[in-house]
Amino acid sequence: MSEENLAIPSPVDAAERVEALDTVRGFALLGILLLNICSFGMPSAAEGNPTVWGGTAGANFWLWWVQLVFWSGKMRALFSICFGAGVIYLTSRAEAKGTSAGDIYYRRTFWLMLFGMIHAYLLWYGDILYPYALCALLLYPLRKMAPRWLTLIAVVMIVAACVTSGIAAKDTKTARDSYRGIPPHAQVAQEVEGARGAYKGMLNGWQPKQVEIDAELKAYRGSYAEAFSHRSGNRLAWDSQPYFNTGSWDFLSFMLIGMALAKWNVLAGAWQRSTYAWVAISGIAAGTAIGVWAANHEAAANFAPVAAMEGYTVYQLQRLFMSIGYLAAIVGIVQARWLGLLTRPLSAVGRMAFSNYILHTLICTTLFYGHGFGWFGKLQRYELYYVVAAIWLLQLIVSPIWLRAYRFGPLEWCWRSLTYWKRQQMRQPTSAQSSPAENPA
Repeated sequence: MSEENLAIPSPVDAAERVEALDTVRGFALLGILLLNICSFGMPSAAEGNPTVWGGTAGANFWLWWVQLVFWSGKMRALFSICFGAGVIYLTSRAEAKGTSAGDIYYRRTFWLMLFGMIHAYLLWYGDILYPYALCALLLYPLRKMAPRWLTLIAVVMIVAACVTSGIAAKDTKTARDSYRGIPPHAQVAQEVEGARGAYKGMLNGWQPKQVEIDAELKAYRGSYAEAFSHRSGNRLAWDSQPYFNTGSWDFLSFMLIGMALAKWNVLAGAWQRSTYAWVAISGIAAGTAIGVWAANHEAAANFAPVAAMEGYTVYQLQRLFMSIGYLAAIVGIVQARWLGLLTRPLSAVGRMAFSNYILHTLICTTLFYGHGFGWFGKLQRYELYYVVAAIWLLQLIVSPIWLRAYRFGPLEWCWRSLTYWKRQQMRQPTSAQSSPAENPA
């Protein structure tokens, strides 16, 4: 193709967007807050272990149980699927227009990485933008791979994660027995001591000492400098892990599934309505059954770390079933044009996912941290969800209103302007300004 025929790179127009993808992304983004709110409002260990903070009775217990069964990890899986699908839509669109897809893709990824680092260290330690950008570096070379191979790789990674979790659960049980002074049959004294040390370290993470909880409470109820010191120390430990760690496999496997689904046009309505319904029902049913077993198993053992690890052996499998079930249900509903009063605001939230994700952090750190209202550790687990409901309502109302006047969310505009190294038009064009080139519809 001659140089004069190359199209000027530009962001996707509203008419070119995949409505179901935006809706799934919006659903996933709001769902992520259901889990993140625990990290915003309580000591970090309490997210997985309710005995650390807030108690295990009444509404607090049932919200932990529902969290583990229905949204813990599932929303992140959905968000990863959307991210992988976005890779295919972005690169295929650029290549169809004759532009340099790799140049745009890697610039976009670099800026996402930088935004993630700023978010993680200056605002909130639970950022996922930075690890998403790290994973994205590996996705571009795979964009031409057949969807069946993308799916096979993803499934192998998920099964491998289940197997390694099973091995870790067995090792945890062995370490627990050794820590209690009940060594396995053929174990020598040196190995027993090592296992005791490993289990003791695991206990410290699962059930931290009161002095550690008090230090976290003091840091996040204190000044910005105190919160920054505590946050950056924890985050640096995470970011110092090897590139191919379990977290990367978590993200990558579902991103590959998203790439495959985009190639199969599943998000664009390629399946029959009955197929979407069957996949939704069977996926959610299977995921719920697995989740109920894991939650009940852990609760019956009084939230012991061994029981939690045993439940975690099926975590990735449950996420796979549940996230695909949720996705099929949402895409089927969008394709059938049902529940428009809900799906349209969700789609708007999804189109502004970057801005809305950071807004979660800005609102929650203002409410919970000491440089704001200082609510950290002062609300029960069930009370945190009043905050979630208020944020949901705000974003479901404001996002569609914003997009009537503007093409992008504020951070989406910034990201795109930096990616294309050109200030993007922010306001929606009037009918007089539109042209066939700008609006293919």
